[in-house]
Amino acid sequence: MTIRNPIEWATDQLKLAGLVVGSASRAGVPTEDLDTRLPEVRSIRIADLGEVLARGFDDFGAYRTDVIFLCIVYPVIGLVLGRLVFGYGMLPLLFPLASGFALIGPFAAVGLYEMSRRRELGGKVAWPDAFGVVGSRSFGAIVVLGLLLVAIFLFWLVAAESIYEFTLGPEPPASIGSFAHDVLTTGPGWTMIVVGVGVGFLFALLVLVISVVSFPLLLDRDVGLGAAVWTSVRAVIVNPGPMAIWGLIVTGGLVIGSIPLFLGLIIVMPVLGHATWHLYRAVVPS
Repeated sequence: MTIRNPIEWATDQLKLAGLVVGSASRAGVPTEDLDTRLPEVRSIRIADLGEVLARGFDDFGAYRTDVIFLCIVYPVIGLVLGRLVFGYGMLPLLFPLASGFALIGPFAAVGLYEMSRRRELGGKVAWPDAFGVVGSRSFGAIVVLGLLLVAIFLFWLVAAESIYEFTLGPEPPASIGSFAHDVLTTGPGWTMIVVGVGVGFLFALLVLVISVVSFPLLLDRDVGLGAAVWTSVRAVIVNPGPMAIWGLIVTGGLVIGSIPLFLGLIIVMPVLGHATWHLYRAVVPS
């Protein structure tokens, strides 16, 4: 048995994801009785993001025990990924894996959007209601869009591995100390940082553009995958400043939440998830 490098592994996963996406798009995406009207998109101010976050905190406070129970999986996944990185000599991928939460976060938070949606309707909400998304008529479209984000995440890992190989690689670091020394005190290390941050920004921008309101919209209305993604793109075009600030808020929150062994994600993820629902409500009127 041999241990495959990340590029080989990611390629296999992308092939598998493609098969699953094709199957889901045929079997789960609604094709009849869609609301064919494109939703209206309105302009918001940067100051409105404060209200969005306040409502996210309010939802978190209302269902604190429930969402903590749901979101405890995030630090567990982070710790498992970290263990795999160290166990298989993939130390250079530790940061790309951690930052990948920003790429798959919109999909991972779908259950939180559903809880906020149900609270908005005035019903009694508990953690099992987060799984009500499975009964949505748009569930197939949600799965397909989620798998697209997973594919983007895998491409990011491939890109991060390639950047490492062209700068500090191709040999893996001998230890954590030597890796930190090479990254922070050498020219190739700083090149890796600058190029990696730039490429990572492009991946994060892509995810923001296609998903900032698309998942909540699919939960709220049966509009179809294409209309949901295009509405998300329009939301960013109409609100470039607020959406840029929102992206920084999400990224900063996830970074801060990841630092103490990913434990901060137990708080950060539900707040950002609930707030994203209210951002959708602010941008796309009922």
